[in-house]
Amino acid sequence: MKIKVVILCGGRGTRMEEETEVRPKPMVEIGGRPILWHIMKIYSHFGFDDFILCLGYKGKVIKEYFLNYEAMNSDFTLQLGTNKIRLYNKSSEKNWKITFADTGENAQTGARVKRIEKYIDGDLFMLTYGDGVANINIRELLKFHTKHKKIGTVTGVHPSSRFGELVIKDSQVVEFGEKPQVKGGFINGGFFVFNRKFFDYLSEADNCYMEKEPLENLARDGQLKVFLHEDFWQCMDTRRELDILNRLWASGSPPWKVWR
Repeated sequence: MKIKVVILCGGRGTRMEEETEVRPKPMVEIGGRPILWHIMKIYSHFGFDDFILCLGYKGKVIKEYFLNYEAMNSDFTLQLGTNKIRLYNKSSEKNWKITFADTGENAQTGARVKRIEKYIDGDLFMLTYGDGVANINIRELLKFHTKHKKIGTVTGVHPSSRFGELVIKDSQVVEFGEKPQVKGGFINGGFFVFNRKFFDYLSEADNCYMEKEPLENLARDGQLKVFLHEDFWQCMDTRRELDILNRLWASGSPPWKVWR
């Protein structure tokens, strides 16, 4: 089933200004690759490699990265004078199809999604944020969505606590968790699936926040279901969270690396 994957890539990432002064947040690197690449690898692993990137702040950085992607990730021979290039050991991402959509410098999430409606040619599309990774089974998510027949599905995840958790016994710290997941409740973890009817809930006005009236109204209408993901999920809102993700990658077994 060919379903397009929409990724929100236009925000400024103001809480990571030291990283985002020169690049958009989705281009901040984990293990030498942009977090955007990691997100796309998750979807691609499950066979979904037709992407629409909603660009905004410093969108040219994302365009330049992918325009040069094959050359920068392959050995190649360049014939000067003709600029002919022969690529060797081509990347495993050669099947990726990417639409780069300029959705505005100051648009909020709902406006960005509404502005790519013209690129959605099927009844379904998937959507996520450009700053979060998870070991989510995308095919199970899609199966859940198609079974319940509502307009939208949001993935519910356990939030990470802001502070380290101490497990104490008789005043002795027996376990220290730097950033454990809170097991009590669920939050919006992205990784949405929508029927195209969702566009009727959106506006192209810059101030249309998808997470406010559009999703609130969808829920009010009984058209939003939640897919519960109780395993690994992590967003990258701060430098501390970036450091956590980089340490997990350096460990050799990052939990979101579902691909080989």
